[in-house]
Amino acid sequence: MVFVRRTTSTLLLWGLVTAAFASMKAWAYLGLIGGLTVIATLEYFRMLRAGGVKCFPRFGMLVVLGYCAVLYVPLLRGGAEVSAELDAMAVFVVIAGAFALQLRHPIRGIEALVAVAANVMGFIYVAFLFNFAAKLVFMVDGKGEVPGAFLLLWCLAVTKFTDMGAYLVGSMVGRHKMIPHVSPGKTWEGFGGALFFSQLAGCGLYAMFPGELGVLQSWGHVVLLGFLLAVLAVIGDLAESVVKRALEAKDSGRMLPGIGGALDLVDSICFTAPALYFYLKWVLLPSA
Repeated sequence: MVFVRRTTSTLLLWGLVTAAFASMKAWAYLGLIGGLTVIATLEYFRMLRAGGVKCFPRFGMLVVLGYCAVLYVPLLRGGAEVSAELDAMAVFVVIAGAFALQLRHPIRGIEALVAVAANVMGFIYVAFLFNFAAKLVFMVDGKGEVPGAFLLLWCLAVTKFTDMGAYLVGSMVGRHKMIPHVSPGKTWEGFGGALFFSQLAGCGLYAMFPGELGVLQSWGHVVLLGFLLAVLAVIGDLAESVVKRALEAKDSGRMLPGIGGALDLVDSICFTAPALYFYLKWVLLPSA
């Protein structure tokens, strides 16, 4: 039943991604990314509150909404890359704001620092990192409103095939536990499946769309990025396991039967999208 539910949710998600991809409209891409950002952040704060961790969820959600609005408006208007100062300003706002809110409450040991850190982490871990997926769409030159559409599709496919490979191979032949104190279900056999499936997706898409994915330049970069993103996808999945285990939460939400919530969906993308972005910016497109 878990497999059936997970498969159904996965097909539904790919249906939404396909619909957004087929539209080739910037608002569809940013709407999907922004919606998942808001829901995932809300789930994060709900887990904190359920776990008894003091935080400032209303302020956190306000910062995320403001960040997405300021980030998306120029992208919708012309697709120009947003200045890095926006990210620095957002981090400053969330740190200063969290400390300002904490000033209203008495200091009870480390609780005050945890409250501030929880809000800062909520913004950086979810909204800041996941929105590199939005930046990927507009960082390359091309026709139409979403010049990097195939680049984002490639990133999502490699990331999710990594997750799928780890789950399928680990479920069927997994014997040797990988990190049992964090995620008892993860096995080294599953990790091998993750690496294989990432190459299957990355190389397969590059072979089918060499022109659209020309920014990746060569098979060497494709293979290297496939392995890099696979490792980071696994780390991203385990990072959320650390959060859930610390807060004694099984899933971040119930939006997706068999998968969990939005944060369970985007956890690995929060690590792979920034890595692909910086690899392109510093290695493949150093003059951009």
